[in-house]
Parts: sequence; C-alpha cells; structure tokens
Amino acid sequence: MDLIKLSRISMKHLITLHVMLDTLSVTASAERLCLSPSSVSKTLTQLRENLNDELFYRHGNQLVATPLARRLGPTVHQMINEMNQMLTQEAFDPASYQGRFSLAMRESTFELLAAKLSARVLEQAPGMRLEIWSRDNMGFDSLAKGQLDFIILPHDKSQPPSTQNNLVWETLLDDEMVCLMNPNHPLAEKALTIDDYLSYGHIGITDNDLNVPFFELQLAQQHQKRRIAVNVPDFGGAALMCHHSDLLFTCSRQWADVALQAKDLITKPLPFNYGEVSYSLVWHQPSMNDPAQRWLYEQIIAVSHESESKG
Repeated sequence: MDLIKLSRISMKHLITLHVMLDTLSVTASAERLCLSPSSVSKTLTQLRENLNDELFYRHGNQLVATPLARRLGPTVHQMINEMNQMLTQEAFDPASYQGRFSLAMRESTFELLAAKLSARVLEQAPGMRLEIWSRDNMGFDSLAKGQLDFIILPHDKSQPPSTQNNLVWETLLDDEMVCLMNPNHPLAEKALTIDDYLSYGHIGITDNDLNVPFFELQLAQQHQKRRIAVNVPDFGGAALMCHHSDLLFTCSRQWADVALQAKDLITKPLPFNYGEVSYSLVWHQPSMNDPAQRWLYEQIIAVSHESESKG
C-alpha cells in the first residue's frame, strides 16, 4: 500500500470525480459544488497527475470519461456514501434535507408511480430535488457509475439481469399481460384465440438492456413467433398506434387500466401461458449506506404497496 500516494488524494478529489462523472461538465460540476470552474479544473488536474490518467477528454462539444474514470465510478460512489453515513450521526430528517436523487423508469411506470411518488416525497422533503429520466436515456450502467440512484421497470420475472454490477432487484408490483386493440378491430367482439393473436401484426417495444422477453420465447415454443410489424420505444406510442390501426399491442394490465393513451382500447387476456411479469426496483447494492437514499427507497416501497392495494 502506497500511503504517500494515497495521502495526495482527498475527499475533495473523489467528490469532484463523482460529480464530473454525473455531469460531464466542468461548469455544471462547479455549480453543483458551489465552486468556480477554475477550482474544479485545478482539482481535476491534481487527480489526473496522481492517477496518471486523463480521466475526461473532449470529443466534439462533449466531455467523455476515460475507461479508468468509468471503472472508478462505483467505488468512488460507495466511498462517498460511507463517508456521508459516518459523518451523519443524527437521524435523517426529510423536512430539512437539501439534496438530489435521480431515478429512471419506463414510460409505463410514469403512469403508475411517478406522480404519486413525487407528491409523497416533496410533501415530506420539500427541499429534495427528484430527477426522473427515461430509462432509454439512463440505464443499468448509470446505476453502476453512480449517475442514477434507482431504476423502476416492467419485465418478465424470469429475466432480470441477475446481480450484474452489484445490482439488487426487488419486486414492487406483480402484474399480468393483456392484448390491446382498437374498438373497431375485427377481433373486438370475439374471445381472443391463439390463431387470432398470431394472424395480426403486432407492435413491439424496444429494450436494449433486457434479453428477448420470456413470453416471446414461450409463444414461439408453444405455437409460433408473432409478427412484429412496428417497434416503438414506449407503451404510450404503441397504444396510440393501436387507436389508428388493426395492430395488436401486448402490455401490462396495470398500465392499461390507468394510462390515458389506452383509454377506449379493448383489453383481452392473452390466449397462451406467458409466465409471470412484474415491476421491479433496481439499485446499486452499496448505495443503501446513505440514510437519505434508504428513506427514498422506503417511500418508493410505500407508494407501490398503495398502488397494489388499490389495484
């Protein structure tokens, strides 16, 4: 262990690296840390010299983190959380808390949980700032780098990406899948059969992080693959396409019951065994050392239980 080299790196350097990995901007990092841009640049220069790595380089108009900086992200995030917990001796007080948390979720989850969660959190912690991202823009890598605190997403129960990068998965809501179609669809007045289901084109949802959905595999094994005519990035866009075509959309019943985009569409149970589906909360394991993040986790769980009991 090189104690002399370690002594040259302080919490100031680690916090600056942590914020820079989040913002990828010297100016934005300076604003968040209440420092001048020149002070942030000076700290980065010291850290670059100590680590013998550029850490961030310019590509066009953007700063990009080097592989070493990205690898250091989860460790630095954990060290900052543990130091914060050590220094915070008193119980967490949401009413006086001033801080920011970032969540990412599918558009379908916005309909179910985002509004209720925001209202609950801001009522108890008015100084807390929530940043809610589309999961298409911020995914599992962002959790590992400390850029996100939580992800909420729907998925087949058989298919979370296990515990990669120390990620923890917890089921929030159990759900079932249904088929949506417009009220003038030729199948609207019929009980949906597997032949009917396979005879029409379908709307698919793109997702780069999860594997081929289990229900797709089940369908192909038990019968045959369905024909995806159009792929879209979110549930709302798929439902809107249903309103204006004879395409079928397979989705979450809980979402279909509350979403404005799905209003007036016909909902039918799927005519085959598709396994189990749910909405899950995902986070980076060491992050629960932070009392504030632990409190936010408890609010997410509470809102989910309320939604499930009403459902």
